[in-house]
Parts: sequence; structure tokens; C-alpha cells
Amino acid sequence: MSVRSAYHAGSWYSSSGTTLGSELDGWLAAANTEHRPARAIIAPHAGYSYCGACGGHAYKQVDPTNIKRVFILGPSHHAYLPGCAITRCVKYRTPLYDLDVDREINAELLSCGDFVEMEHKVDEEEHSIEMHLPYIARVMQRKRGSFTIIPVLVGALKPDKEAKYGRIFSKYLEDPTNLFVVSSDFCHWGRRFSYQYYDKSFSKIYESIEQLDKQGMALIEKLDPQSFHAYLKKYENTICGRHPISVLLHYLGTAFPKLYVAPGKMPPMGLRMENGLVYLPNEVAVELTKKSYFYSCISR
Repeated sequence: MSVRSAYHAGSWYSSSGTTLGSELDGWLAAANTEHRPARAIIAPHAGYSYCGACGGHAYKQVDPTNIKRVFILGPSHHAYLPGCAITRCVKYRTPLYDLDVDREINAELLSCGDFVEMEHKVDEEEHSIEMHLPYIARVMQRKRGSFTIIPVLVGALKPDKEAKYGRIFSKYLEDPTNLFVVSSDFCHWGRRFSYQYYDKSFSKIYESIEQLDKQGMALIEKLDPQSFHAYLKKYENTICGRHPISVLLHYLGTAFPKLYVAPGKMPPMGLRMENGLVYLPNEVAVELTKKSYFYSCISR
């Protein structure tokens, strides 16, 4: 039975359990619990020096008391997938402690015929799921040994497949002992990403990027996958977790249809973007040659 290593420890985040735990505790302490307890969160997956503090605002909303399983949906950065994949590993290592994979749920997902298993190399090299593991280990620490994780790598899904996977996951979301973590950064801006959209009605580039991201966030708050897809098609915003987010919107709409917000109405109190945006690694995007990452998190 294989074990996935903490592949990015020592580079993207500290490989020292003591140091890492202290950092996580500091970021969590700085956040409030306005939306606790969350049933689903969206949080970033870059190196912790860039987004660790932002992630704290999402994970602060997690109350471990009743949680038995944590589903982690992350986008595939390196391997092409037309669908979704699950891990072959039985444990995922972190510098804090090992996390057990839920083999029973994995078997259920495989049996439906819409999931494949990741190659071990793909599993190890992908960071979108791994960057959530230390936070999960920390907030679930008092439940250590009594909860499991279900890592799911989400490929380049067509809208009909996003809806299909939303229906598959909806039955798990209906169970209040399940937590869903959706892994996504927001706008990746600059030549490196072949994306330099700039609304020149704003005097500064970062203001244009902020407004662009906020448009997408508003549609996420409204649980409106069709409008979110139209927004992505129009602006081509480089939200790397757009497919996992769309799956989330579809399964929220399936599991909780009354949460859909009609045009012109306010979103439900339980769904809010948390703590605005964090702009890194550049302080501001002042030239078209520079790059900027935008991160946010959402709880429900």
C-alpha cells in the first residue's frame, strides 16, 4: 500500500512540524469565525509565504466537532484529465502527522465509472491538494485518527461534466459530517501566464484585476454556475480552480436548491467571500511585465 510523501515540504512550506504548526496557529489566530461552522470552503494553494495567511480565514470557519470526512477537490496543473481522478495511496504525509485516505469512499467513486486512479508521480507532483493538507491536519488535530480524507484531482471538465460531477458529490455534501475543500487561486496575471487583461477605466492595473476577480466572486456567492461559466468565457480569467469551483456550484445547487439566488437579489447570509483579497507576490501590478496572484476564500 503506497503512501504519498509531503512532496513540497521544505520548499512551498516548512518541513518542520514545529515551525509549520506555529505558522498555521498564527494565521488561524488572526482570523475570525464569522461563518463558522462551514460545510464547504474555497482556499488557495500557492506557497505559504504567498497565501498562508489568506488560507487561515477559510480554515478558521471549520469546526471539527462533527466532521468525519474531508473531500479535497484540486485542479490538475500538470496532467491532462478529461474527468476526475482519485488517489491510489492509503495515507498522505504531512510534517504534522499522516492523514488516512477513505478507501471505502474511493471504492464508491470508482464504482460509478466516472473516476480514474492517479498515477503516483502525478499524485506526488500536484500541489493543489497537498497545500491544504497541513491546514486540514491542524484544524482537525483533536480528531486525529478519527477522520479520513478523499483527495480528488479535477481535470479540464466541460460544463456538462461539471454538472455531472456536481450531482455525484451532492449526496456527500448533504451529509453534515462531510467537509468539502475546494482548492483555487484567483487571477494569475502577467506575461508568464499569457494573461494581461486591463480595464483602462481603472488608473492602476491591480484595481482592474481586483474588480475582475470580484465579478467572479459575486457569481460564486450567487451559486450560479451558468453565469460563472459565461464570465470565464468572456474574460478568460485565469482562475486555476475554475473547474472544481464549478463542480461546487453544481453540487450546492443540487443538494441545496433553495440557496440559488435570483438576479438582483442578495446572496444568502451563509455564503460570503471572506476577508476580501490578498495580492501577492507583487505589492502592486504597476507594469504589464509584472505578475500578480489574487487569492480569496469562501465559506458556507
